[in-house]
Amino acid sequence: MFCRLNNCGLTNKSCSAVATVLGSDTKLKELNLSNNNLQDSGVKLLCTELLNIKCKLEILSLRKCGLTEESCSALATVLRSNPSLKELDMSNNNLQDSGVKKLQNGLENTNCTLQKLRLSNCSITEEGYKALASALRSNLSHLIELDLTGNDPGQSGVKELSDLLQDPNCQLKTLRFVGPAADDVCQYVTGIVGENPLLLRELNLSECELGDTRVNQITALLQDKHCKLNTLILRKCGLTEESCSALATVLRSNSSLKELDMSSNNLQDSGVKKLQNGLENTNCTLEKLRKIVLNVCTFNISGKSITHH
Repeated sequence: MFCRLNNCGLTNKSCSAVATVLGSDTKLKELNLSNNNLQDSGVKLLCTELLNIKCKLEILSLRKCGLTEESCSALATVLRSNPSLKELDMSNNNLQDSGVKKLQNGLENTNCTLQKLRLSNCSITEEGYKALASALRSNLSHLIELDLTGNDPGQSGVKELSDLLQDPNCQLKTLRFVGPAADDVCQYVTGIVGENPLLLRELNLSECELGDTRVNQITALLQDKHCKLNTLILRKCGLTEESCSALATVLRSNSSLKELDMSSNNLQDSGVKKLQNGLENTNCTLEKLRKIVLNVCTFNISGKSITHH
């Protein structure tokens, strides 16, 4: 049996009644309380009954409920004590690294049998990723899905968790760092270069017939916080002005990209003008741009004259 109360305008005051149901109804398997302002005080009330031996809840969704690290501490106790809970979604809450470290105390316990954990958009950085990796090394046997999209861990944080997948005892099947569009591109690029692009500083896709469509898709990856590429090389990839428009969007939003090579593509003057929209943006930190055009093009960016050949 399931109970869905998401988007119902509930507050922490509603949690007392919900908790009573958790402690008395052994048939309730799924509870969705997402998009309600429950706050930490409300989750603490729920956890008192999640610890009840009668509670057999398997799926708990608490997306965007105004939670912080305090809720993580309460739920860590549940993970250590309640073997019924298999799925936990705490996405879109300001948990931060401190909250993840408190969850770690539950995840690494051998009594924890959680299979799916979703922590997307929770303000988690490298330290939080390290805590998760440590917990999963301690208890490898159960978690099969971990969603961390929308966080900003840097490459070292990504590597901490990616290395886990090499452990033959690790049961993790889905480790999601980026959204669906970027994830598809990530797998495509990995198939070409043999490495996860999220772990690279330089990506060379020269002489791959990408075309504008594929480059448009690649921009989804380039705009993700997990991507820290410094150099992107797209020589002789069958690109036109459409790719310039897509990459101009990246230049306006990706502060890590320092070098872009689009040599030997049919960009023409119209393509260069579209690139200009990104180059002249104050967020653009590109230092080197290589492309083949008929004329020397000069742009004035933030008061500096930059000439591209």
